[in-house]
Amino acid sequence: MRALKQQQLFDEIDILPIDLKTKIIDKILTSISPINKSIDDLWIQEVNQRKNEIESGNVKLVNRDDVFFKNSSKTKKLNEILIPFGC
Repeated sequence: MRALKQQQLFDEIDILPIDLKTKIIDKILTSISPINKSIDDLWIQEVNQRKNEIESGNVKLVNRDDVFFKNSSKTKKLNEILIPFGC
C-alpha cells in the first residue's frame, strides 16, 4: 500500500465512531490470529469452574496488593541470602 493511500486510510479510521473502530479491530485481530473454538470453550470452562469455586467458598480470594507484598518480601529475603554468595 502506498504511503498516501495508507495515510488516507488512517485519516478515514480517525473519523469513524468508536463502535465501528472496535469492529474493525476485531476483524483485523481475527485475520491475524483466527478464533480457535476449542480453546475458547476451554477458557469458558475454566472461568466457570473458578467462578463456582469462589461462590462455593472452596477457594479464598487474596488481595492483589497482599500477593505482591508477600512476594516482594520473599524476594528481598532470598536476595539477602544469595547475594553474599555471588548468586
